[in-house]
Amino acid sequence: MRKEVSAQAMSIIKMMQKNECTEGVIYGKVAKFVKGENNKQTLLRLSMEEKAHCQIWKIYTGIDMKPNRLKVFWYTFMAWILGFTFAVKLMECGEEGAQKKYEILAKEVEESIQIRQQEEEHEQALLAMLDEERLKYVGSMVLGLSDALVELTGSLAGFTFALQNTRLIALSGLIVGISATFSMASSEFLSAKSEGRTDAMKSCLYTGVAYLITVVLLILPYLLFGVTQYIPALICMLGIIVVIIAAFTYYTSVAKNQPFGSRFAEMAVISIGVAVVSFFVGILAKKFLGIDV
Repeated sequence: MRKEVSAQAMSIIKMMQKNECTEGVIYGKVAKFVKGENNKQTLLRLSMEEKAHCQIWKIYTGIDMKPNRLKVFWYTFMAWILGFTFAVKLMECGEEGAQKKYEILAKEVEESIQIRQQEEEHEQALLAMLDEERLKYVGSMVLGLSDALVELTGSLAGFTFALQNTRLIALSGLIVGISATFSMASSEFLSAKSEGRTDAMKSCLYTGVAYLITVVLLILPYLLFGVTQYIPALICMLGIIVVIIAAFTYYTSVAKNQPFGSRFAEMAVISIGVAVVSFFVGILAKKFLGIDV
């Protein structure tokens, strides 16, 4: 039997019913491909809870709500590419803004209090799921990423004015970058081995891959711009640095509940600061050594 509520409450209920229906489907789909029985069962429990909430809202709307297919595809895709922890935590972040709506509903809909309590429990359940492999190696990825940003940014900035030829800069950067990739990966392997860790190879691979991807992205502008367009290439590279730092910091801030602003500012200031200093070092080296390439 359908219950009567105000127009404002009905509008909120319809929106929530749509969200609960959609998120129930997302949790169910992600549960099909996650590793670990505990992760799978937790996601299935969350899926059932969301669907149960959807049925409660149906008492008021009288509508069999269909899930938002685009949202289902997007979050399932992100879970597959970036990891289920990041995807579901990002999705749950949206529920923080729903608390004010629950306060409005509490005056007319008694069940909303129970639903709100269960929604808050979701966060705790998700925190207990942080045993995803890629999150265990975030430290290794940060090591590879930050080292590549600082070291290669400095090298490319120095090469930019010293060589003034995008192809030579790209070649020099590629040689430095690949050598540094193997150096950093092997150092991480030896460090993990010395600590008695059994995952030394995986840690080494995560570090090396993060470093190599950063190398490729930073060198790319020097391959895309003309031979004499080394200044635009440098500016583009600095823009890529900011994007890389912002993307990775956002990922870790969502997946591991870490602050975004301070970590982003710290990495950005260090990387770009090194680039500026290295650029002037290149100017001085060219001037005092009297080398003209």
